[in-house]
Amino acid sequence: MNQSLKILFTASEVFPFSKTGGLSDVAGSLPKALTALGHDVRVVTPFYKSVKNSLFAKNIKKRGRIKNKISGAILGFNLFEYTDNGLSIYFVEKDKYFNRDGFYGTKFGDYPDNAARFGFFGRACLAIAEYLDFKPDIIHLNDWHTGLIPFYLKFCLPSLDTIAHFSCTRTLFTIHNMAYQGIFDRRDLSRLGIGPEFFNMQNLEFYGKINFLKSGILYSDAVSTVSRRYAEEIKTPEYGAGLDGLIKQKQANLYGVLNGVDYSEWNPANDKFIKIKYDENTIENKNICKNDLIEQMNLTTLSDEPIVGCVSRLVHQKGIDILIEAIDEIMQMGCSLVLLGAGDEWCNKKFKEYIEKYPGKINIHVGFNEGLAYKIEAGSDIYVMPSRFEPCGLNQMYSLKYGTVPVVRATGGLDDVVIDAGMDKAKGNGFKFRQAEKSEFLASLKEAVNCYKKKKAEWRGIILRGMAEDHSWQRSALEYVGIYKKILTNGNKETWINHRRFNNAG
Repeated sequence: MNQSLKILFTASEVFPFSKTGGLSDVAGSLPKALTALGHDVRVVTPFYKSVKNSLFAKNIKKRGRIKNKISGAILGFNLFEYTDNGLSIYFVEKDKYFNRDGFYGTKFGDYPDNAARFGFFGRACLAIAEYLDFKPDIIHLNDWHTGLIPFYLKFCLPSLDTIAHFSCTRTLFTIHNMAYQGIFDRRDLSRLGIGPEFFNMQNLEFYGKINFLKSGILYSDAVSTVSRRYAEEIKTPEYGAGLDGLIKQKQANLYGVLNGVDYSEWNPANDKFIKIKYDENTIENKNICKNDLIEQMNLTTLSDEPIVGCVSRLVHQKGIDILIEAIDEIMQMGCSLVLLGAGDEWCNKKFKEYIEKYPGKINIHVGFNEGLAYKIEAGSDIYVMPSRFEPCGLNQMYSLKYGTVPVVRATGGLDDVVIDAGMDKAKGNGFKFRQAEKSEFLASLKEAVNCYKKKKAEWRGIILRGMAEDHSWQRSALEYVGIYKKILTNGNKETWINHRRFNNAG
């Protein structure tokens, strides 16, 4: 099967139009990479207030008004389109739901009608495909916001014509973070056009609530997540967030694909923020970037002393408490420490105490500073990620490209990417530890520092192997295409269609 595929890609946020986290980066990059491979990709996302007020708005054109009945509801909304090098991005305009300051809520909490908002969005995605006469081979769903789409597709199409339109369509549901599930009160069933017969353990019910993520997992033809290790982890109670049993039921159709890196943005050979550009052949220029970081962060570090860097949310999930507990020992190793991030106030307070205790050896920039993030990657010698869980992670891949050796906990995408040089000297590209404990973190970091100081040739080999690796979006896109084709090859289409049912309630 070498033909071009038709792919409907649905996401609640898409870079550069809307962003709160990594989902946005995936939705902004993967469809472009799939399009570059020759596939016909259409992206659908909400038309948020901030997008309407952005610089992109002048190039977003109205395509029409859609009214379509799915799951007993008359869908009325405006459709807008933005085109970029052969890729069409469609925006669902429904001011009642999306003309708000926040995407999902305010500083006081989530919007109380998020079930209705994203239930509407899911039905709109299907209505758009039919309106455009776009018959997708694959609908690629992302996170809980799109979790009802496969349910609507299987049970709630309003006519034989609509059923025929999607008769060859298969679904892939990608979980970016199992912790976010879209759990709502059962009273929202009627607002979603869903009958009470689906409120049971075999369907949408989850501890007395409706669970959008469960729907996406249960009714999609296949499930993927953003690293092979995380795909294994979510089968366990520790990482499965109450859905590990369901994930195990789907394991025959469960995949792990690492997110990619946009090397047009994250590459020291063309980085616009760093002091001097460099690559594998000019790695010595990294020392100039290091001296620039020393100056910017007001450090007294000598050029031959290792700088340990970290750009992260300062929260428990990222293992920041482990890093804080280890600072005294890190200083005793002769390292300096630079951080960029924001999060829990107690973290900020503790770091400030250590800055006073070790002047010129530690500095932290609280908040976000895009240029500094690049400078830390380029100027640090070692990059630490002691995360408790990390579905994918990107900074370990950025660090490899920048010749900054990662020291990570072996979880999720960190485990997929980093090969422990202490265990495999021929292929090692970093160092990693198993348990989220201070002692294991320090042992791994000490091994890295010792290699930096005493095994220069070995250290250089670790750096150069990392810089040569390919973690591009093209690589990720090729993996996804392979999964799409497996999904399309599996299953009996006639049986699948016959399991559909009408829902004309309301």
